[in-house]
This record gives sequence, structure tokens and C-alpha cells, in this order.
Amino acid sequence: MSVHLHWFLPTGGDGRTLVDRHAYTDGGVKRSRIAPVSGVRAPDIDYLTQIAKAAEQLGFEAVLTPTGTWCEDAWLTTVALAQHTERLKFLVAFRPGVISPVLAAQMAATYQRITRGRLLLNVVTGGDSTEQRRFGDHLDHDRRYARTDEFLSVVRGVWSGQPFDFDGEHYQVEGGLTALPPDPLPEIFFGGSSAAAGPVAARHTDVYLTWGEPPEQVKQKIDWIRALAEKEGRTVRFGIRLHTISRDSSAEAWATANRLLDDLSPETVAAAQEALGRSESVGQQRMLALHGGSRADLEISPNLWAGVGLVRGGAGTALVGSHSDVADRIEEYHALGVEHFVLSGYPHLEEAYWFGEGVIPDLAARGLLPRIPASPLIRPAVGGAPLLVAGGR
Repeated sequence: MSVHLHWFLPTGGDGRTLVDRHAYTDGGVKRSRIAPVSGVRAPDIDYLTQIAKAAEQLGFEAVLTPTGTWCEDAWLTTVALAQHTERLKFLVAFRPGVISPVLAAQMAATYQRITRGRLLLNVVTGGDSTEQRRFGDHLDHDRRYARTDEFLSVVRGVWSGQPFDFDGEHYQVEGGLTALPPDPLPEIFFGGSSAAAGPVAARHTDVYLTWGEPPEQVKQKIDWIRALAEKEGRTVRFGIRLHTISRDSSAEAWATANRLLDDLSPETVAAAQEALGRSESVGQQRMLALHGGSRADLEISPNLWAGVGLVRGGAGTALVGSHSDVADRIEEYHALGVEHFVLSGYPHLEEAYWFGEGVIPDLAARGLLPRIPASPLIRPAVGGAPLLVAGGR
């Protein structure tokens, strides 16, 4: 079982601080290049292309692109980036409640043909009613998961290539189909920590994603979903969503983490915690419980730092340490059954290189990756010996 490494596309903005995602004039609506916060980078296509090409060059398999009213549309952004990359896959997040399942199935099929099979799907049911209402969705938490269950039943049925009928509480479809089903079928990634989410994952998902909790808590989730999937006669694989701060030494990595905290005022943290505390997401509440809103004792497990979650919703933990430390923790999660690691860091361009040049070779040396990605500076020479082409680091 090899490790699959994925990176993240910050389509809501990037920067050197943890308070960068909404830091644009008019809350990000105008996407002004004159940012009110120092070091903030607008998510324009040129910058996102840099990250995507770096991820591909460094050996990441795919990039996750988020969904929400605070970021650019994931489908449109990634299909544009596909024209600037060759092998990189795109893990496109989308909300099943705001689009027809038959249309989503058709979009996925078209996407696969345009990109020659580089689509992965991240189904985001949604844990924030305020955000959902912006899209015109007024269902409560559990009914949203019931709708996702039906949605994925329709999508998989339509992908069969034959007219598909479905009569459910949320969807009624007569003769739904895609003229040309996607080839290959996109793998479906899905996360959810509530009792309503588990059965949906067991019935429909290829990869169940959890946010970065300590290993014992991750093991409990894996055991839970695996047991539910066995009852459905299915096998589910597992992934984890984490940030990374990897450096040549542990001291340097922790200094970087502490610098990120230095940029956060008590008022900023308090406001973020109040907003995040209103979330209906069980996974979000589990993230908040890891630190309780306090800056003290943020290393909640060896090399697992909860500082990001003081102000950021969703994934709130980071692997922090030397390249070897971070590789150790990835190996530990992998031993529990985690195959897919969806990673990110601030800023995303630089942190991709820190991880790609430091941790990936270590993982390859441990036999967790099929091979070390070829460096663009290395070209085969006559007789098979590598030729180093001049270039700066």
C-alpha cells in the first residue's frame, strides 16, 4: 500500500500568515491586487498555475481545490489549470445540494475527456447552514447528508451508461444518463464525522477523508467507517487532511510555527473561535476541542500542532518538525491504514517545495512511494549517467 500525496490550491487567497483567506478589499469580492494585509497573494490564475506546476514537478499526485462562497469556483479554475499541467490530477470539491446530480455526472464525464482522466471528486455536504443558505439550500444538517446519499446514488447510476430512474425524497430522475460515461470513473472522496455521515461514506465513497486528529482518534474513525462499509459489502480506503511545516531541523520548523502564532492577536483568535463554534459540523467541533481556543499545549500529539485551527475552519492541524520527523508521522498514519495525504502550508508555493524537496525523498527511501520524482535539473546522459544541468536553487 503506497502513500498518495496531494497538495492544496488556495483559491481563496494565500500568504505568509494564518489570517489571509478573506484579507481582500471588500471581503474578497473585488480581488484587489492591492491587499490590505502585508504578504497576501490574490488567487489569480498566474499564481495558482505556479503552485500547480510546482506540485506536479515535485511529485504530488493531485491538488485539492476547495468550494464555498469565499473562493473561486473549483470546476472552472481547475479545468483552466489542466491546460498548464500534464499529469497532475485535480481533486475538485463541490456541494451536492446546489447542483443536479445528472448535471454533475455529465460535467465529470466532460472533465475527464478534456483532461484525459485527471478528475477526482471531493463531495462536501456542508456543515454550516449560513454558508448553505447563500446557495439557496435550507435543509438541516442530517437531511443534507440524506440528500448526499441520494445524490451519489444518482451519479453512480447515471455513470452506468444506461438510462437510470430514481425516485427518492430529494431527487426524482427519469431516464438519467450521460451519453459518454467518464473514463475512468472519478474516485469519490468524502468526509464527515457525524452519525449521519458514516453510512453515506460506507455506501458510496472510494476514499474517506478525515481532518488531522491524533493517531488514536484517526484509528477510531477508520475502524468505524471500515465496519460500516463491511456491512454494505464494500471496501473503503482512507485519507487525511493536514498542513505541514517541514524544515531542515526541528528547531527551525517550530520557530516557523511560532512565528505564525505571533501574527495572531487575542481579538483575532477570539472572533474566529466564536464564529467556528457556531458550525454544525461535528468534524469542526472535534477540531476545536483539540485546542479549546488556547495557545497553550498546541502540540497535541508528537509533531501534530493545532495552532492553525485557532483561526482557520476545517483542517486545523499541521505536521511540524524536521523532514524526518514529518516522514515519521506520515509513516505512523500510514500504518493505521491511511493511504491519501492531502497537504498544504503557508504560503502554499514555498511549503510545497519544503515538503517536496525534504520529505518526499525520505518517504521514497522508506519504500512508501513508488519512486522519487525526477528532478527537472537531471537529464539522462549518454551511457546512462545523469547529467546535471546548471541551475540555481
